[in-house]
Amino acid sequence: MSSFADPLRTRSIAWPIFALVIVSVVVATLVIFVVTFNGPPPRMAPGASANVVQMLRTGAAPADVGSRLAFDRRAAAPSPGGGFHPDPAAARGLAAELGVPVSDVAAFTMRPPEQDRSAFGRDFVLGWRTNGEWRVVETPSPFLAPWHMKTLAAMLIAIVALAVPAWALARAISRPLAEVARAAEQARAGTTLPTLPSGGAREVRVLSGAVAAMHARLAAHAAGRTTMLAAIAHDMGTPLSRLSFRVEQLPEASRDRAAADIAEMRAMIAAALAFARDETSDITPRLDLGSLIESLVDDMVDAGAPVTIVTGPRAVIRGDSAALRRLFTNLLENAIRYGEQATIGWHVTWGNVEVTVDDHGPGIDPATVERLFEPFVRGDPSRNRATGGTGLGLAIVRSIANRHGGEAVLENGPTGARARVTLPLAS
Repeated sequence: MSSFADPLRTRSIAWPIFALVIVSVVVATLVIFVVTFNGPPPRMAPGASANVVQMLRTGAAPADVGSRLAFDRRAAAPSPGGGFHPDPAAARGLAAELGVPVSDVAAFTMRPPEQDRSAFGRDFVLGWRTNGEWRVVETPSPFLAPWHMKTLAAMLIAIVALAVPAWALARAISRPLAEVARAAEQARAGTTLPTLPSGGAREVRVLSGAVAAMHARLAAHAAGRTTMLAAIAHDMGTPLSRLSFRVEQLPEASRDRAAADIAEMRAMIAAALAFARDETSDITPRLDLGSLIESLVDDMVDAGAPVTIVTGPRAVIRGDSAALRRLFTNLLENAIRYGEQATIGWHVTWGNVEVTVDDHGPGIDPATVERLFEPFVRGDPSRNRATGGTGLGLAIVRSIANRHGGEAVLENGPTGARARVTLPLAS
């Protein structure tokens, strides 16, 4: 805990985020200012009458005009759209320059009426009919002019320049948070908490300290509960033994019922104690899950249990063999109790091993599946001793599976109810 001391002296995570936002705004503003200050230039210089007349007569543009004017020969008179409109004044001026009737020229512009009439403006389409064809001079309108390309290039450079430090900052912020989340996910009572980040921003240190303190509290709570249950089990053993001795003096019918009640109480105490102890067992040793299941099935078959096994590939996991044996014993006993016989098998997929236990019963109601995993909830609500146990079997199954980083679910299978347990393979 000392590594998380005095987090208020460290810098808040808000400062680098605030700095990145301010720097991004300043850089973007400077780029826009530089682009604006250096342009935009006009898409083309004003179309002087002399340039247009020369192009209409010769079909070639003057050297100082270049590609800013386009020349074309057409069979029909020009009729542009896109905001162009006839300009009688430009038509008269062009006709006078060419020395031809106004009926032989066509002029379309976008300039406002008050613009200087000595030139045709930035956007125009001018035509002259001669020798049975129309010669047309117009201002080209490319989708992306050079000025647009320069602007886009400048903005792209700015984005890339800001993206690199932004990504580095985002990773610096998210990495310790991801480490804390991963440690909290792997934390289990009775195990050492994975290493938490002790440096970085103030909020990360506060969160690490809070997670470490929470894990310590949970571990102390689990240890206290296990100790309490062990003490209760021990203290109840003596009066149960006395009761067992006294019931021997009862008539045979009463003696059998009383002995069964005492046996059920002992089973409940043992199950509750096992449920608590499973939270503090060591789950780090490597073991072959297939061998464990085969050994368990052999023992149950020797005892006369109707269990069959469908072997799968070798699956090495990390876990507590005693706890896992109890997990699969509970599932197999449930399958036999409610479905007459049990079949267990496993297969490996995507870094996990999936174990299935199928019975030959009527199946389960999907609406009640989750309740069956709650402590002291039984599939048979009648509490009949002949059809059920303590109600902790499936709760113990899920507790052990979760502690080993896996999960346990109930569903309907091909022959009845199916219990499916997924556990991660050892790395």
